[in-house]
Amino acid sequence: MPSIDPTVASVLDTRPLKDDLNEDELLESLEDDPALDSFREQRMQQLHEEFTRAKHLRNQEHGQHAEIKDEKQLMDIVNTGAELCVVHFFKPDFHRCGTMDGHLEKLAPLHFDTRFLRINVENAPFLVTKLKVKVLPCLIAFKKGVSVDRIIGFEGLGYSEDTFSTKDLERRLLKSGTLVREKLTDVHGAESGQETRPDSRQKASQAEDDDDDWD
Repeated sequence: MPSIDPTVASVLDTRPLKDDLNEDELLESLEDDPALDSFREQRMQQLHEEFTRAKHLRNQEHGQHAEIKDEKQLMDIVNTGAELCVVHFFKPDFHRCGTMDGHLEKLAPLHFDTRFLRINVENAPFLVTKLKVKVLPCLIAFKKGVSVDRIIGFEGLGYSEDTFSTKDLERRLLKSGTLVREKLTDVHGAESGQETRPDSRQKASQAEDDDDDWD
């Protein structure tokens, strides 16, 4: 991935990749920085290039947490379509899968260099067997088609088994190299919400379908 000036990154990284992202507004933000004087033109040019690249990636379906319903299509994307991919294997009726999707939907518009994908395990029998997906949610991170990390349930996230924030998930994916750079501040991470430890009633309803063998 191209290196980027920290000042330019600070302007870009707080804006999710959406249709209404306006380059003029980004340039105005950059112009307001008093430290720009000696590097103004260079940084403004880099911001323009990054903005153009981001819009191009968005046209290739980056910047969203997209569901893929055909496992061959998923394999094509992971192996040849995108260098960095995060794939969530899920079942629609699993509460924790929905929680994981919520965090991924917050990360996807910020980390536009990475494809965020989800596939129902019922639509991916070959991949489920090949990748030994047995517990859901299952999140697998890929670089150039090679698996570099796997998150089973909420394992390794947050301070307890059932508590984590979007920031926690971002940190984990950064360690695997499937995200380019940190984009959520601690404040953003806190605002992104946490999966709290379920009470006794929630435990009873979730015990049979969450973080367990699904087949």
